[in-house]
Amino acid sequence: MTFSPFTPQLLHWYPLHKRDLPWRNTQNPYIIWLSEIILQQTRVSQGLPYFEKFVNNYPTIRHLAEAPLEDVLRLWQGLGYYSRARNLHACARQITYELNGQFPNSYQNLLKLKGVGEYTAAAIASFAFLQPVAVVDGNVFRVLSRYFGIYTDIASGKGKKEFQLLANSLIPADSPDTFNQAIMEFGALQCVPKSPDCDQCPLQDSCFAYQKKEINLLPVKLKKVKVSTRAFLYHDIACGDAVVVNTRHEKDIWQGLTDFPLVEYNSPENIDPEDSNLFQELQAFEPEVNYESEKTYKHILSHQKIFSNFVSFKVPGEHYTSLESWAHKRGFAVMPKSDLEKLGKPQLIVRYLNDKK
Repeated sequence: MTFSPFTPQLLHWYPLHKRDLPWRNTQNPYIIWLSEIILQQTRVSQGLPYFEKFVNNYPTIRHLAEAPLEDVLRLWQGLGYYSRARNLHACARQITYELNGQFPNSYQNLLKLKGVGEYTAAAIASFAFLQPVAVVDGNVFRVLSRYFGIYTDIASGKGKKEFQLLANSLIPADSPDTFNQAIMEFGALQCVPKSPDCDQCPLQDSCFAYQKKEINLLPVKLKKVKVSTRAFLYHDIACGDAVVVNTRHEKDIWQGLTDFPLVEYNSPENIDPEDSNLFQELQAFEPEVNYESEKTYKHILSHQKIFSNFVSFKVPGEHYTSLESWAHKRGFAVMPKSDLEKLGKPQLIVRYLNDKK
């Protein structure tokens, strides 16, 4: 098997088809790093508006480092995988205060940054500093496995090492940035996961999967993510213009974001507000209670499927002081509804609040 046609054909295809994306027109490591973190687990069409918001709000890494984490989380709201936002902020502070605002200019030193893994380090090293280190993401796995006929499981340690070595052997030393952009773009636009237009593919004559009619069999990914089901009952407790809120500090989903006090059940079918300890305690404040059992909010994460119901409590104003005392003892906070609007919240909570308007 000869590898020679692959790289030159890819480099010929790229300038004819590439999308004009803002992070491709710079060697600024801050802009490149920001785009790579935002685009992890995210489509370009979804990530682009967030990238533009972050650049406008934080034009330099120092601006980002000096911003309160709450503001960063609020700007990230709706993008998901919130650990990325926390790591983004921590990394900005690390570079600003420990590295004098300068990104490391080598792949190995980039790996020492908070939240920067092999893929992101390779992207920054090649795009900003022109180091010949190949990026290997889902698009690259797919292109290489199909073209070269590789059946090694891409989710395995052996597979990741094999594909990284192959990609590194293909990358031209004089244009590593262009090659990495080209192979990722080729996977995103041409060699797509389902029903690729192989008849229009410039690599079809030398593509193993096309010649063997095994496009749908590659790449091989054997490891399946186990998805758990969770059932939440949120307590939306309001007293005049104030609302009781919870900040998620525990090591769980949405850490650092703001939601409402909740009780978790072992199944959506078992949700019953009157079984909740919170429900019983809140009766002391003579609330007006509203619960629509049929109105369930479904939220899908990569490893969890969440079903949430909301029970609302309108507490009379004369109980405000005692409600605030109860909330603080419970570890909750009471704040104006306008302040809640400014805080970062899980998308599930945002959907609920929008439905209330």
